[in-house]
Amino acid sequence: MKKIGLISDTHSYLDDAVFVHFKDCDEIWHAGDFGSLEVVEKLEAFKPFRGVYGNIDDKTIQMRCPEHLRFECEGVDVWMTHIGGYPERYSSLVKTEITKNPPQLFICGHSHILKVQYDQKLQLLHLNPGAAGKQGWHKIRTLMRFDLNNGKIENLEIIELNLR
Repeated sequence: MKKIGLISDTHSYLDDAVFVHFKDCDEIWHAGDFGSLEVVEKLEAFKPFRGVYGNIDDKTIQMRCPEHLRFECEGVDVWMTHIGGYPERYSSLVKTEITKNPPQLFICGHSHILKVQYDQKLQLLHLNPGAAGKQGWHKIRTLMRFDLNNGKIENLEIIELNLR
């Protein structure tokens, strides 16, 4: 079993509370729009880390993090990307592949909208942790925590940090 801390859209702001909420996590995943290399480096120094770059991230971040990351963790097929869309409205960047070869867990950021939605048609769980940074139109900064255990996604938690 692995406990995962999921964050997105930090836009160069990494709240100290992230480290408190993710202290018991085994890995930290970031779904793009870090905003600065410093955010990447702080997360890498804290815990084992996986991340994808977002549309605001510069070449230094793009050299460290891919646009799409597909991997297996604890028996769960995971695909993480920044701009992915939602069930029934997937981005053209992922639509062909996600329809042909859907993962069990699809994670994206970009919208700043916290969302947990099961796609019945593709039989996958879609997660967007919302935005943890201070830039954007969201009102509450958010994170997610969950467990991956023997092919299952369990104990999903939504964490509200504070007002933007």
